[in-house]
Amino acid sequence: MSKPSSRPSPRQVPRRERTIAANDLRSVRPECDDNVWTRRLVLFLRVMAVLSMGKGLYHWAQVTGFVGGENEAFQNQTTSWQAATIYFAVIELVAAVGLWLATPWGAVVWLTSVVSMAIVELMVPTIYGGSLVVVGVDVVFLAGYLALAWLAAQERPP
Repeated sequence: MSKPSSRPSPRQVPRRERTIAANDLRSVRPECDDNVWTRRLVLFLRVMAVLSMGKGLYHWAQVTGFVGGENEAFQNQTTSWQAATIYFAVIELVAAVGLWLATPWGAVVWLTSVVSMAIVELMVPTIYGGSLVVVGVDVVFLAGYLALAWLAAQERPP
């Protein structure tokens, strides 16, 4: 006992009208894209979250002995290397969570980890070897974040 529908079935609508309606649906786009830089910033933060997660898990793999040989075991390293590795193992994973959620504290923790790694590489090269490549990559990521954050802030009026 169903009530007949007042709309015509697709077979009753002429084919030309069905095609036009389908084409109209495909061409629907937002008229104004106000938050393009904000979306790019969030995408950048998510990529950095994945990288931070990988770095944090790598540091934990060093602590637990999943990577490296017997000579590179955690207990065979210097105390400064052990402290730095544990510090980065924790801070990178915390930063990854905050970055993925795109929270302000996540960006602060990530910035702290990036600056800390650059300082460790430049000021105390005996810990990780003083790689200028690591510092360069960190500077590029930091500059990218600052540029995207500035552009995203310009989208929103005060």
